[in-house]
Order: sequence, then C-alpha cells, then structure tokens
Amino acid sequence: MFQYYFLLGLRSLRRNPALTALMVLTLAIGVAASVSTLTILHVMSGDPIPNKSNRLFVPQIDNGPLDGYKPGDEPNDNQMGYPDAMNLLASKAGERRTAIYGIGQSIEPERKDLGAFMAQGLAVTSDFFNMFDVPFLHGSGWNPADDKTGADVVVLSRAMAAKLYGDADPIGKRVTIGTIQYQIVGVLDKWTVVPRFHRLIGNEDAAFVDEDEMFVPFASAIRHEFQRMGSTSCTGDVTPGFKGFLDSECTWIQFWFETRTAADRAELQSFLDSYAIEQRKLGRLKRAAPNVLYDVREWLDHLKVVGNDSKLSAWLAFGFLVLCLVNTIGLLLAKFSVRAAEVGIRRALGASRREIFTQFLIETTVVGLVGGILGLLLAFSALALIAMQSKALTAVAHMDWIMLLTTFAMAVLSAVLAGLLPTWRACQVTPALQLKSQ
Repeated sequence: MFQYYFLLGLRSLRRNPALTALMVLTLAIGVAASVSTLTILHVMSGDPIPNKSNRLFVPQIDNGPLDGYKPGDEPNDNQMGYPDAMNLLASKAGERRTAIYGIGQSIEPERKDLGAFMAQGLAVTSDFFNMFDVPFLHGSGWNPADDKTGADVVVLSRAMAAKLYGDADPIGKRVTIGTIQYQIVGVLDKWTVVPRFHRLIGNEDAAFVDEDEMFVPFASAIRHEFQRMGSTSCTGDVTPGFKGFLDSECTWIQFWFETRTAADRAELQSFLDSYAIEQRKLGRLKRAAPNVLYDVREWLDHLKVVGNDSKLSAWLAFGFLVLCLVNTIGLLLAKFSVRAAEVGIRRALGASRREIFTQFLIETTVVGLVGGILGLLLAFSALALIAMQSKALTAVAHMDWIMLLTTFAMAVLSAVLAGLLPTWRACQVTPALQLKSQ
C-alpha cells in the first residue's frame, strides 16, 4: 500500500498545480534559509582535527603585572612570551611541542617575469608538521637538528611553489626570503583546515583565511629578526632593541603541546604548575594565576570562534522555517478540504481512518521530497552568494554529505509536521454527510 499511496501522492501534485507549487516553494525557501545558515554554523563549529583534538593542548600562563590585577581576572593575552616559549620548547613535556608566530617577508623569485612580492607565513619548529598532520606534495619538514642550529630552510605551500616554479619539483633549490637565501626542503599538498585552529590569534578572520605561504624554523626567524605578523601585547617596560624585546614579558607567541594519549593531560598540567612555581621563585609570574590547558575544542570555545551572531542567525533561520511551516499548514488545509467528498466515498467503501491518515501523510511526504530537491538547489545558490562576500565566508560556505542528507531529512520532516493537522482534519470527515450532500 505504501507504493500505491506514494504514486497517489505523485499524481496529487498535478491535481492543483498552482496550490502545489506554492506549497513546494514555501517549504523549499524555508528549508534553504535554515540549511544555509546551519551549514555555515556546522562547518565553523566542526572539529578540525578529530583524530587527535583531545591530545593537542594550548598552555596559558599569565605573566602580566600585579598592577590593577585582582584574583580571578582573565590574562591580558592568550599568547605567550619568548622566555616561557623557549623554556617549554627545551622541556621534555608532552610528545611534541611547537612555538608559532606569524612572519611577513619579501620574496625574490628566480623567474625574470616575476618581480619581488610580499608573502606571509609561520615560524614554527620541526614538530609542527607531525603535530597537525600536515600533508606533503614534495619533500618533508626539517629535522630537530635544524631547530637547534636555526638552519635557513623553508617549506612552501603548494600555491607558492606553483607560483615560483610551476609544476617542477623545487626541492633543493634556493629562494631569497628577505635578504636571506633559504633552501627549500618541502612543499605542502593542499591543506585546508577549517577552523584554522593552530593559529587563531593575530589577524581578523584568522580562523577561516587561506593557508600560509611559507614555514621557516622558529630559531632561524629569531636569528634574522623577522618581522612579526600578528598580535603583540606588552604591559611593562621593554629594553630597546630586538634582544630587549625577546627578554621582555611581551606576549606574541602561540604554543602547542601534543601528548601521547588524552590521559596524559593530567601529567602535562602537573608539569605546567611545577614550571610556574619555579618561575615565581625567580621573580616572574607574579600574579600566581591558575595555569590552564585547552584542548582543540576548548580552545575554539575559549576564543569564541563561533560567535553569538552566527548562532543567532541560525535561530532566526529556523524561526523563518517555522513561519513557512505555518503557511504550508494553511495551504494543506485548503488542498485537503476540497477532497472531503473523496474521503467520504473511501470511508463508505470500508477504508479506515488510519488508512486515510496514512495516504494523506504520504502525500505530504512527497511534497516534502520535492520541496527538499528545490530547497537543495536554493541552498546551493544561497551558499554561492554568501561565499562571494569574503575569503572567510568562502572557506565555510560549502555543503558536505552530512548537510546534504540533512536538507532532505529536514524537508520531509517539515512537510510531515505541517501535514499532521490537515491530515487529522481530513480523517474527521463523516461519510454519511458527504454522501448525502452529493
């Protein structure tokens, strides 16, 4: 009977084309609006590295001054100073460790048809690539010995390598970054991380911008005094000169630990607390504030990567869907009311209310399927328009299989919910009255 009722539902679409088209369009618009905003929220709030998000940790050590501080106040910055970063890198805590800061330098290509240009990237340690599962197209990252010596080696993004060398393998070649010759040891494959959790602080829309163009050893960038691209917070006096800046309590470095298992978090927390106690004995970390570890999901929540505006937009879109459902209910009531005679005859011939209910509910499901198809097309169009607004929105305005299935499920469920009242009303038809009126 399901197949028979389904065919009846398809035929009913042609019974009143104008009314059916209005129902389908109303449902499709509501589904498209809600799915578009839900898709963006889904991508923005997703786990960017689910296989190890509970093993990657950001330490937060408050090195701010005592002036104006009250216990319980938030740190002045979510980043770390150079002294703490170097101490943590030298420690044996965790399985891997990396310090990160943004750099911006000019690049002088060998190609005569391409002039010098500015490029942005990251200064990191050799552990960075394994910690964040960075894929390579050619070569690999540098080794720990290069970290110690501050070797002048570089890993390029795929786009940067293509810009400089086309399709050729550039491993072993040298490129001038700033005024320094760097040897290319690796080229990344396409690496799209959304949100870009490993470096969220430093520029507007940092969570959803394009990938970095180059990666150099942290020690090399420090040795050559590379310009910082990102946020810097200084709350005390700073001695003039680059060395004075490094020795200060200015915060400008992002730091990550990776542990072998999620259970090692307690051990890492204990190490961090012990380190803070030692530093206080040396006259630093005067606030004696609690030391905090954030895993990836906690870090995203702490920095409010998914803002209240995005969540509010999703709620408003669902409110619009509810409004569309109310209109659909009214249209279904009108559609089913004109079929009272048909229902009366079927009831007189022995059909039960349950059978009538099933038939009409399947018909509304057919409407939901058609509305889902149209809603999916409208959602793709809406996402395409949203993606044109900015680079940040381009990274999140795309639909995956989960949201594709959600679109159809939402459309069918919405149609079924909208059809419950009209279907129930249709089942209340009294056969004798209908036959007498005919």
